[in-house]
Amino acid sequence: MTCKPEHSATKVATSQAMATPDSKGQRDRRRDFLKKATAVGVAGGAMGLVPDALRHAAWAAGSDAPEKKEVKVGFIPLTDCASVVMASVLKIDEKYGIKIIPTKEASWAGVRDKLVNGELDAAHVLYGLIYGVHAGVGGPKKDMAILMNLNHNGQAITLSRKLYDKGVKDGASLAALIGKEKGEYTFAQTFPTGTHAMWLYYWLATYGINPMTEVKTITVPPPQMVANMRVGNMDGYCVGEPWNNRAIVDKIGFTANTTQDVWKDHPEKTLGCTAEFVQKYPNTARAMTAAVIEAGKWIDASLSNRQKTAETIADRAYVNTDKDVILARMLGRYENGIGRSWDDPNAMKFYNDGYVTFPFLSDGMWFLTQHRRWGLLKQDLDYLAVARQVNRLDIYKDAAAMTKTAVPKDVMRSVKMIDGVTWDGKDPKRYAASFKIRAA
Repeated sequence: MTCKPEHSATKVATSQAMATPDSKGQRDRRRDFLKKATAVGVAGGAMGLVPDALRHAAWAAGSDAPEKKEVKVGFIPLTDCASVVMASVLKIDEKYGIKIIPTKEASWAGVRDKLVNGELDAAHVLYGLIYGVHAGVGGPKKDMAILMNLNHNGQAITLSRKLYDKGVKDGASLAALIGKEKGEYTFAQTFPTGTHAMWLYYWLATYGINPMTEVKTITVPPPQMVANMRVGNMDGYCVGEPWNNRAIVDKIGFTANTTQDVWKDHPEKTLGCTAEFVQKYPNTARAMTAAVIEAGKWIDASLSNRQKTAETIADRAYVNTDKDVILARMLGRYENGIGRSWDDPNAMKFYNDGYVTFPFLSDGMWFLTQHRRWGLLKQDLDYLAVARQVNRLDIYKDAAAMTKTAVPKDVMRSVKMIDGVTWDGKDPKRYAASFKIRAA
């Protein structure tokens, strides 16, 4: 299934089939706006997008103004926090009537807790964390919302130099070593229901290694990965950049695979919040989403913008590492630490003509299937219904119209994973049960 951007203003503005019900007043205001947007689209031709004047009249005036002018958005020190940070640093947020306050957090568990108790309004957060909380696994159950996807690609599986010295270069040679030399092999991920756990488990299973029984897995916050590998606490880990490249620069690890090898253009971090926040502050959620979409568009617009972004987020207030360690892989310039160098066309992306930022329902469903596969979910649920609840396509599509971002025609997409298995969202229950390696 190929998802191409949809440039019809009528479809961009009116495709609300998956929307969560609003109050009557909100529906009336949106209906009035959509009528205007449709008329403009019919008259406007080519891109069919809403002019600035009409957008500002619809969203920045009267009752459609943001209800909350200042929003605290949590982030973890990772390269993919960039669009949240740049929305604030470049003052893109002010264009939409809000002020984003980026708030540095120490761990994903801390982000989860602060979202749930309201200390944070929203966060740069793991896709699978949001779904885990919504489903009641990996923490207290609370209805959650994904407003947009923040990035595709850009994570990696890092293995220790100790393994390399024993002949390990990739997944196949790791499996051979584990089969030959019995012992405790320890691998780290960043949160039990998170993206890194799912990439790590999927990668290990692809090479015949059961992550539940044949190795030990632990949870370590992203900025602590390198230090823990340095002292020998793990044999490998999956994390976001720049902590994979940092291990190579520090000569303590190497990249076995990137996560784009596991799934090209995979979803990663989201702009997440509670469903309660969206219900209480819908206009603020919309404005925040628009600001971060526009920041992602700015980052992807040029190499110089990426360089400026790397310089900005390298600061102690954000990622706190050398700019060059961030920049290399942001530009797609990869070295694996054991002799291979390449230019990766599937490096981290923040916009990609809107394909990155759209919260495909099938992406959310995939994480649920993996939660079921690994025993985090004890039974199947209505995968599509949950994705419709969590992924707020109504908020996203309004924000996309505000930022002149084209919306894909389909809310589902298809991908062939590293093991050759295709995921398309059509039969999630069967897909979740189809894997030979899974939790007992």
